[in-house]
Amino acid sequence: MILKNKQFGSADKYLLSIIPILIVFGLIMLFSASLATSQSNFGDPYHYIKGQLFGLFIGLIFFFFSFRIDYHIFKKYSFLFLIASLILLILVFIPGLRNEYGTSYSWIIIFGKSLQVSEFVKLFFLFYLAAWLESKKDDLKKFSNGILPFLVVLMIVGAFILKQPDLGTFLIICFVSLMVYLVAGGNISHLFILFLIMIIGVLFIFNSMNSDSDKGLIKQYQINRVRCLQNPDFDKDICYQVNQSMIAVGSGGLWGRGLGESRQKFNYLPEVWSDSIFPIIAEEIGFVGSIILILIYLSIFIKGMMIAGKAPDLFGQSLAVGISVWIFFQAFLNIAGMINLVPMTGVPLPFISAGGTSLSVLLAAFGVLLNVSKQAVNKNKVFYGK
Repeated sequence: MILKNKQFGSADKYLLSIIPILIVFGLIMLFSASLATSQSNFGDPYHYIKGQLFGLFIGLIFFFFSFRIDYHIFKKYSFLFLIASLILLILVFIPGLRNEYGTSYSWIIIFGKSLQVSEFVKLFFLFYLAAWLESKKDDLKKFSNGILPFLVVLMIVGAFILKQPDLGTFLIICFVSLMVYLVAGGNISHLFILFLIMIIGVLFIFNSMNSDSDKGLIKQYQINRVRCLQNPDFDKDICYQVNQSMIAVGSGGLWGRGLGESRQKFNYLPEVWSDSIFPIIAEEIGFVGSIILILIYLSIFIKGMMIAGKAPDLFGQSLAVGISVWIFFQAFLNIAGMINLVPMTGVPLPFISAGGTSLSVLLAAFGVLLNVSKQAVNKNKVFYGK
């Protein structure tokens, strides 16, 4: 039987309400966490919050665009999104255009503004992958038409990201791609190939830990992060950030010191406006507030998967799964790294950490997710023709 008419419902009301709350909360915590550092480094206590508000402004434009238009238009230009992803990843290696920060070449300067290109790649590559999986849905069980081309494209994009190097984004894109491939109907037996590759990669990392070489895709500072995970006391300088992070989280107790009362943000904990903002949140609003924040991320994931289950087509389903997994997995990597459950990866906390590019792209992705929810089939109100 065939649907008589495509059913368009309203966008998910929970997600429409929870994201503004999360963004406002993020702005409050960012201002609290970055106040001292902004004043010390730039002579302006509002430096980071100004950048975040600009990112929010651009992000809202992206959001309304991706929410208002039919998401199927992204399928039409999916190959161009792949080309754009590769071009952006190449631009960061061009001297004079790239903007080096710390140990990474992940930014470019456009009109005086710094853009983290890998944030765009997360969304652009998802557009391409979702369209490709839908076009190959009848052939995904075959090795030559399924897992092989999937791996080739993923490895090309992944190699550029690792070369920056940006291990956190690499893990996010790989994990999201794997989940989308699985949901689209990929052969589960073929996924053992990916599992073996992951095992080999892990063994390579641990084997590299005996070397002080900084050559290759795995850098010495990344190896040191694994060492800090194994033993936070092995080197007080190398493991300084993770130890200060755990001090901040632990000192927050059950209810926290109070909003604005963090002590670790006063030049004790590095990157408090970015990667390390969660420990400041835990210190100021405590264990209870931190758990509520984690539950919000979990609820976004669950809602997103529910939207995927009602998506009218495989393209929409893949987009909903990819965006939901992306937001939740990135939040997991950030928070777990800050409490030393996994090695630190340097990924921002979604919608909260400073980073105009990250915030604007996340809002664009969220608009797409709500777009899918707007077109989702309401299984209780579908009418079938004879």
